[in-house]
Amino acid sequence: MKRKILSIFLIFIFPLLAHFQMILPNTDIVEKKEESLLSLTLLFCHPFEQEILNMEKPQTFGVLIGGEEKVDLTNTLKEEKREGKSVWKTNYQITKPGDYLFYVVPKPYFEPAEEQYIVHYTKVIVNGFGLENAWDREVGMKVEIIPLTRPYGLYVGNVFRGRVLVNGKPAPFVNVEVEYYNEEKRCQAPSSPFITQVIKTDENGIFCYGIPKAGWWGFAALTEGEEKIKNPKDKKEYPVEIGGVIWIKAEEMK
Repeated sequence: MKRKILSIFLIFIFPLLAHFQMILPNTDIVEKKEESLLSLTLLFCHPFEQEILNMEKPQTFGVLIGGEEKVDLTNTLKEEKREGKSVWKTNYQITKPGDYLFYVVPKPYFEPAEEQYIVHYTKVIVNGFGLENAWDREVGMKVEIIPLTRPYGLYVGNVFRGRVLVNGKPAPFVNVEVEYYNEEKRCQAPSSPFITQVIKTDENGIFCYGIPKAGWWGFAALTEGEEKIKNPKDKKEYPVEIGGVIWIKAEEMK
């Protein structure tokens, strides 16, 4: 009981930051052969605050090519340390035109301050050589954001729309957290509500958001899983926050 009271007290003093799983490619558009070797980084973090959290090697990391061919890339991942925390990196060669949907199913992350586990099913889309053939396809994850706006070639000021699916069905009135990947902490939020924007899906599971700044933006549709997970340390069962995450990049018009 004392522990729960302390957790609530700390939440009031130090607002909880949003967690985001990331797949961060060095580019989301490949047009030239000499640019076709992608570098991808997988990390779990507070994107705006640039705080890295420890990430175990994921259960699954792969790519859906052209909406048809799935390739498991889990064993290509190499562990690196940032701020003493594990992140994962790999390279991938784009070999033919089409849309490449990179996705990850991470291992559950226990957040003691929230007394829950977190699993974010995450994806990012990279276009290869101009063939736009699969950016709105489903990977088939438990929670997934299907883009209704093409998720690359976006300008600042564009509106991004997506549909949230839970177990393959539209999820109405679900919270979608939106956060900016604030590299080198260039931006400062005037107060904590500005760090994580929050919108809701409509009755059809659709949301929209106007992109205010160039860079990477993450959208996390959050709901509670049906099953609980037992913590090996205290032997208690905890709820699981499951989320569908998508990352998009916007550019300034010059």
